[in-house]
Amino acid sequence: MLLYIVTYDIPCHRRRRRVSNLLEGYGRRVQYSVFECVLPSRKYDELRSRLRARINIKEDSVRFYPLSGHTLGQVEVWGEPPLTPVPGSVIV
Repeated sequence: MLLYIVTYDIPCHRRRRRVSNLLEGYGRRVQYSVFECVLPSRKYDELRSRLRARINIKEDSVRFYPLSGHTLGQVEVWGEPPLTPVPGSVIV
C-alpha cells in the first residue's frame, strides 16, 4: 500500500462535487481540494478509472502523488490534520 496525495482543480461545481464525493470514499480530505488516500494498487487503479469518468480532461486538472516509505519520513505537516498513517510504515 502507498499513500497517494490526490489534488484537483475543477472549475465546474457539479463535476467538482462528484469528484470530491468519490474521493471521500477512498481517503481523507486534508485541504479543500487535497486528499490523502492509502491504497493498494488495485484500489488505486479503480479510483483512477472512476475519476477519469467524472472529469473533463480539457478543463479539469487532477494530480496523483505517490509517497513511498522513504519519502514519507520527509513530509512536513504544519497544523491539522496530521499525515494519514500508512499501515506498516514508521514516521519519525
